[in-house]
Amino acid sequence: MPRAFPLLRGEPIRLEWAATMRAAGRDVHASTHLRRRLMILDPELRRRPRELWRIVVHELFHFVWLRLGNPLRAEWEALLKTERGRGELGWSAEWRKRELTAAAGRRWREYICESFCDTAAWMYSGVARHEEFTLAAKPRARRAAWFRRMVGERPEGLRL
Repeated sequence: MPRAFPLLRGEPIRLEWAATMRAAGRDVHASTHLRRRLMILDPELRRRPRELWRIVVHELFHFVWLRLGNPLRAEWEALLKTERGRGELGWSAEWRKRELTAAAGRRWREYICESFCDTAAWMYSGVARHEEFTLAAKPRARRAAWFRRMVGERPEGLRL
């Protein structure tokens, strides 16, 4: 069951459509350019509105991550370090998690960002079940509690 979508505020984000995108050598459905405030989506997603919305929410939360601040990013990282086992809430975080060799460095930072965005998409997209939602119930519950607290402490909304 989807949670109430949090209030997001900030400057407009442009949306464009482009096919055949790649990131880190992999085909992707979307790309976000934070400094340009631009989100690029695969036009094939127009035919799959639930998947489109899940991916849009993920991409929006890249803007939130950028402005979240170091204390909250450190809290999220600490939460991830308590998790054991496989699974994630989206392929973007899953493949990065599988390739990790240490909880430090550039790859680790990319993973914690992608896990944040995938968790937000799981929480707020309204997509209850998806083949990419493979994280076990206990870590899902801890992540959901963290998000509820983070959003609840910001009645003015999350900055994009």
